[in-house]
Amino acid sequence: MNKDERKALINFLSIYVISTLLLVSVILYVYYDNELKMVEESCNMELSNASMHIKADIIDKYMKKKEFIPKKLQKENIKYALLDKDKKVMFSYLDDNFEIDFSKALYENSHYNYYITTLEEDDIPIKYIVMETCQGVQDKNRIKILILIKLIISSIFIGCIGYLLAKILLKPARARVEYMDKFIKDSAHELNTPISVLMTSVSMLKNGKNPQKMMRYILSSSKQISQIYNDIHFSAFNELNEDVYEDFNLKELVSESVEFFNDISITKNINIKSNLEDCFIKMDRTKTQKLVNNLISNAIKFSKKDSQVIVSIENNCLSVQDFGIGISQKEQKEIFKRYKRGNNIEGGFGIGLDIVKRVCDEYNLNLNIDSKVDIGTTFSCDFTNILDKKID
Repeated sequence: MNKDERKALINFLSIYVISTLLLVSVILYVYYDNELKMVEESCNMELSNASMHIKADIIDKYMKKKEFIPKKLQKENIKYALLDKDKKVMFSYLDDNFEIDFSKALYENSHYNYYITTLEEDDIPIKYIVMETCQGVQDKNRIKILILIKLIISSIFIGCIGYLLAKILLKPARARVEYMDKFIKDSAHELNTPISVLMTSVSMLKNGKNPQKMMRYILSSSKQISQIYNDIHFSAFNELNEDVYEDFNLKELVSESVEFFNDISITKNINIKSNLEDCFIKMDRTKTQKLVNNLISNAIKFSKKDSQVIVSIENNCLSVQDFGIGISQKEQKEIFKRYKRGNNIEGGFGIGLDIVKRVCDEYNLNLNIDSKVDIGTTFSCDFTNILDKKID
């Protein structure tokens, strides 16, 4: 992973993790606040009920002229103390040296919750019933720990998901960069051959050596460079161009292409034979030219030296046959992908057949490949679907 990718990954993770954690934090805070309210209500209700039972028992005993004997409550987490009107302890289950804030009927400190009930009967010496429990504080602390654990787990989970998402999002971009890097290197390598031939031919032409042959090499190299440039330009910018439909004879277009590539094939001493029937179609002429040119160029590129390429139009079907290295069954499944090359040794940078496939897909043309390794390959394109197509 390079510096830019690391920076992009860190930026994405930062934005994703921080924003997601903020959302999770808000949700957890709402949950925490609701849980605290429920704990407080539950705790207050328990203290209030226990206080009411004690109060009722005290009043009942004094009304019946009986002695009130404090008893321990069934719930061990609730304790109480009885105080007179001077706030002196008459009886207590509370810890020694406890301090009570009588200004509040209900409150809590860092350890306990308190609930104070006042008896208004003048003939009863007990004035205050102080209830105490640690359950509410313990429950709140437990909720805090639970929320913290959830936040930590959520942070780890969000971080892992964010990292995986970032890797998934960066993967096609990384693949694209790798493809483009390979494409630039291969295109430079592809251009090197005709440029080298061109420079050598010009140098020999200056020295007066075989001027006619050198001129053919110069013409061949110039056409190769033009073809490479046109393919790159078409592949990069064609999406912005609108189709211009026109009626024309495919035979004439293919004848022009054969004549054009006869000057290129001379460097490998390849003979291009043509057997063409009339085929009148209506489609974008530029795209049709690209389709035909790339099929012929591909056939020349992967043909063996001193061989031939056969171009034919029969029954509205264009076929280009070479007698070269062939394409294996495995490579045939991926050969139309952009920047995919069937054989690195033969050069090329993998956009020619991608252009062919894109044009065929756009016009719904049936494209077939028949190939055997070390024997040759035949590409065929059926134009029957667009013979009578009407374009508004």
